[in-house]
Amino acid sequence: MSERKPVAFGDLRNWIKALDDAGELREIKALVDWNIELGTIVRLAQGPGTGPALLFSNIKDYNTADSLCRRVFAGALSSYRRIAMMLGLPPDTHPRELVKIGRNILTGSVPPKIVSTGPVKENIIKGDDVDLYKFPTPYWNRLDGGRYILTYGGVVTKDPDTGVMNIGVYRGMVAGRNKIPILMWRAQHIGHHVTAWQSKGESRMPIAVSIGWEPSLDFVAGSPVPKGVCEYDVVGAIRGAPVELVKCETVDLYVPAAAEIVIEGYLDLDPATYVMEGPFAEFTGYVAGDKSPKPTIHVTAITHRNDPILRGCIEGGLPGSYSENTVCSSIMRAATAWNVLDRAGVPGITDVWCPPVHAGINLLIRMKQSYRNQAKQAANAIWGSSAAHVRYKHITVVDDDIDIHDYAAVDWAIAYRVNAGEDDIVIMPSTFGAGLDPSTRKRDRNPALFGTGKWNRVLIDATMNLDYDPDPDFGGARFPPTVWPAEEDIAAVKARWSELGLDRKR
Repeated sequence: MSERKPVAFGDLRNWIKALDDAGELREIKALVDWNIELGTIVRLAQGPGTGPALLFSNIKDYNTADSLCRRVFAGALSSYRRIAMMLGLPPDTHPRELVKIGRNILTGSVPPKIVSTGPVKENIIKGDDVDLYKFPTPYWNRLDGGRYILTYGGVVTKDPDTGVMNIGVYRGMVAGRNKIPILMWRAQHIGHHVTAWQSKGESRMPIAVSIGWEPSLDFVAGSPVPKGVCEYDVVGAIRGAPVELVKCETVDLYVPAAAEIVIEGYLDLDPATYVMEGPFAEFTGYVAGDKSPKPTIHVTAITHRNDPILRGCIEGGLPGSYSENTVCSSIMRAATAWNVLDRAGVPGITDVWCPPVHAGINLLIRMKQSYRNQAKQAANAIWGSSAAHVRYKHITVVDDDIDIHDYAAVDWAIAYRVNAGEDDIVIMPSTFGAGLDPSTRKRDRNPALFGTGKWNRVLIDATMNLDYDPDPDFGGARFPPTVWPAEEDIAAVKARWSELGLDRKR
């Protein structure tokens, strides 16, 4: 495993410079329309985790010298190379190693440092002067319900009893000069905070959004940090230095002093104040989250740097186009699942992986079996954990001879080691799940009615069935040997590979 050397970039601008120096950035200076065109460019450019980060510096209607905000940055974490750079690892680090790093990356803690001021205080806008339309917020997708300013911002709330802050990523749509309705779920940490504030008789909750800072904040805010742990502490451990925080102007919350933009306000909790939001092209790769009244941020202040950069992302993974969320989730959701298996005492786990196209909905587990039905123990451990709230709908377990980073190998194991009549397919009905999943009946994904979605989960046990009798014809093995040549035969042929002319391209 590569040795991690934490990097404190300092702010978004130094991160952009690091990406440029590494050949990972493309600045787009041609005129681009914020309305549909910008989002389409990002969607096409990101590719299957291979596209560059993008900095748009000439945006229609926002490209004059006196424009409040003229630039949009996207795509920074849609590549394993850039995730490795963020973590202080060589860019060519294999995703398998990133998962191993991810298993412990959320357990570190370097507490933040409070400072009196910072670049984000260079401009302070309050009250009636607040106007969200002064930012070049993209209309990302033609079927979206509006312009989404919150796509990869760190949304800060706090527990009213402990004072511990949480930073999460939630979608938010511009619905007026000072209104941002958001999509949230009761089972998320922000939902826990909402419940706590309401139990105290409060009808609103202080909230702030940090847009544009070091990539570790976006990465951690979208990862399953345990309840009661402040993401700022985890970010400090990732970057190897405390996060410098300043107090907000109008709410009792703290945000990174060098953030590009901070939006402050109160999340109104009274349904009578809700504002229409949605739909949105979601992480599933489908338009989701129906148009409906949602809890709304009423903005009381905006602070920003001079010539700020709006950080955003195009959500939704599709074959051939992996979003930042899906790539990051493939690492952190696999790492989290591995830790859940360890805590539950499931032995023999040698690798865990979530392919990047679907953000951790399908989970692959590789294990060395030592007793029968070990795969079922693994699935039960995962599904019984809070980490499974919006992930791990389908679990496939394979033996240790299968490389789970090679889907052809997984597909082969499913083809020849699964027999549905031998309980190799198990359905766990009516569990909590992702309310944005279009395969869930519309009524069963109503957050106002149920608080979460409903999933019927599936285990595919593609391990060799230990219920089968050992076969003396196979040397006591339960399955026949594969057709792969013996090691000595492989070595003998490889010794002649050059002589045979098979090492030359035609």
